[in-house]
Amino acid sequence: MRVENLIQDKAYEFGYEKCGIVRIQDLEGYDKCLRERIDKVPASKMFYRSQSRLTDLQGRYPWAKSVIVAVSHFGHYKAPEQLKGHIAKHYLFDGRVNTESKEFKRSVAMEQFLQDLGLKTASNRNFGIVGLRWAAMKAGLGIIRKNNFFYTESGSWVGLEAWITDRDMELVESTNLPICPEGCSNCIKACPTCSLSSPYTMNPLSCVSFLTTFGGRDLANDPLGKSIGTWIYGCDACQDACPMNSGKWTEKDEFPGVLEISLCLTPENIMKMEEEFYKHNIQPKFFYLSPDELWKWKVNVLNFMRNNYQESYKQYILEACNNENEKIRDIAQMICKDIFNR
Repeated sequence: MRVENLIQDKAYEFGYEKCGIVRIQDLEGYDKCLRERIDKVPASKMFYRSQSRLTDLQGRYPWAKSVIVAVSHFGHYKAPEQLKGHIAKHYLFDGRVNTESKEFKRSVAMEQFLQDLGLKTASNRNFGIVGLRWAAMKAGLGIIRKNNFFYTESGSWVGLEAWITDRDMELVESTNLPICPEGCSNCIKACPTCSLSSPYTMNPLSCVSFLTTFGGRDLANDPLGKSIGTWIYGCDACQDACPMNSGKWTEKDEFPGVLEISLCLTPENIMKMEEEFYKHNIQPKFFYLSPDELWKWKVNVLNFMRNNYQESYKQYILEACNNENEKIRDIAQMICKDIFNR
């Protein structure tokens, strides 16, 4: 049996939905895609420049000859009702960092298997070592749709992983997935901040997922804050609106730890959350915000309370006006002016 088939069979045995292998030179062109995106949306230059670490793979890894790409399906997990529409599914069921999850365990097992084969490998489980969607498309595992997400037959509810290897290998699959319906713009219409402005075109810096995690450091004064609506951490709007995702989320299985933390992540309980609890129980599962950024969660929640105000939120907003953190105080005091006129 060819080593490519041996790797693919083992990936399926571990529970991956798909696996393919592309030669390193076949990933050339990714830098051109980044430049095209910058040309379309010049404001995105800062973000896409940070992605340059995923280009010039042969220069960065002179020994690299091929890339293994694997797909995990997570659209079968039960989402707690109180978190739906507030915390994005990919972050809620994030197997990259949850050591108890099947996804994390299979990733570790796969890496060990590749090493046991004698392959030299490099990977980055959290952020990818190559342009993951680009590599998965080149490996024939699925397609990228107008909302920029990668889709397989399971829809866009999939996670991607890649390993650069020193073995010259190739195993490219094929897909019969239909292209986006002609004239469909559901994803663009659903984008709360108009970050997704046309097919395959977006400004990552105004995406809700960016504003509620890495970005949004001054949400009190950001005019997009009111557009964020009900989202507190991440956003699924463009994926939920996609007809190609219809019926793809099945909610059959429990994801380790989600049920246990779900009550802690209600807006009220986030506002009451203590630093030590956050550092030990929440941050390790939502690593896009650091251990000292509980304040960012609270700013996001206050923004949520402004956008979806009800009387029971008043006490939390008033208490936040005296918080020791300046960002929390700023947005709370702004809400008081907007809603309570004081």
